[in-house]
Amino acid sequence: MNFLDVKTDYAFKKVFGSDTSKSKLISFLNAIIYENSCNKIKDLTIVDPYNIPMIKGVKDTFVDVKALLDDDSKVVIEMQVLNHAGFEKRILYNAAKNYSIQLNESEDYHLLNPVIALTIVDFKMFKDSNKVVNRFKLLEKEKLIDYSDDIELIFVELPKFKKEIEDLDNIKDQWIYFVKNAGSLEYIPQNLDVEIKKALEDVNEANLTKDELEAQHKRKEFISIQKLALMKAKNDGLELGIEKGIEQGIEQGIEQGIEQGIEQGIKKGIEKGIEQGIEKGREDERKQLIVNAYRKGMPTDIISGFVDMSKEDIIEFLRDIKDL
Repeated sequence: MNFLDVKTDYAFKKVFGSDTSKSKLISFLNAIIYENSCNKIKDLTIVDPYNIPMIKGVKDTFVDVKALLDDDSKVVIEMQVLNHAGFEKRILYNAAKNYSIQLNESEDYHLLNPVIALTIVDFKMFKDSNKVVNRFKLLEKEKLIDYSDDIELIFVELPKFKKEIEDLDNIKDQWIYFVKNAGSLEYIPQNLDVEIKKALEDVNEANLTKDELEAQHKRKEFISIQKLALMKAKNDGLELGIEKGIEQGIEQGIEQGIEQGIEQGIKKGIEKGIEQGIEKGREDERKQLIVNAYRKGMPTDIISGFVDMSKEDIIEFLRDIKDL
């Protein structure tokens, strides 16, 4: 068997946001939001059920599902595969917006109902927490007194979930395992809850049409391209930082004198630039650095100290350089 990756919009909304998703979504939300609570969701309404169209253009790396619970609370469930600048603020903004748009003009504030923003991310957000699920709400800073439960933010960080199928302790573990790993499963594990088995049937490629599979392929391809673009941007930024570090280190060292240059230029520019750049296989850049430093009057014994070459090797190398 082959299953869709639930972290893509097609599969996520097929499982949690379609006309047939109610029982699965109730099970999922009870497991994640109300795990240790006596109150459980008995009923809900999926807002704007998702009918999967053919994808004409793809531009988003997130997908959301909205549900109204039987106590009139609203849950906004979002699956986000890529981190980006301002992501945390967007989550808070969307929660606040869903809270505020409940009222029409002249309606009383007591009519406002709670909003829960449940966000599942395929990257690590909170480095100071080892928890897979983190919950946030309004509290007084010192005494931690509740101000209101009307807006709650819940985050599920999939990379922090390390359990294998045989280690799942409860239905919360099972749902998180499903979202993270469905796309790599080859069969339906028998120890999963009945609703999760239904969810796996929903994303079983054998039960999908050719058009549905093509839509899923396009989404995965788009997300892969976005991930590669982010990696390239980070690598380009690192390379630029290394180049700037080396250049600034040499310029400061020469302009402020050998003694101050070693202390400031070499320490700041060369420790960060050379240790990160040259020592990572950039032999050609090291040679160019030696030439530039020598042309600017830096003695070979000083150059030797920060390029990890002996003075004799530097002199031998410079003999082969023309126009010195």
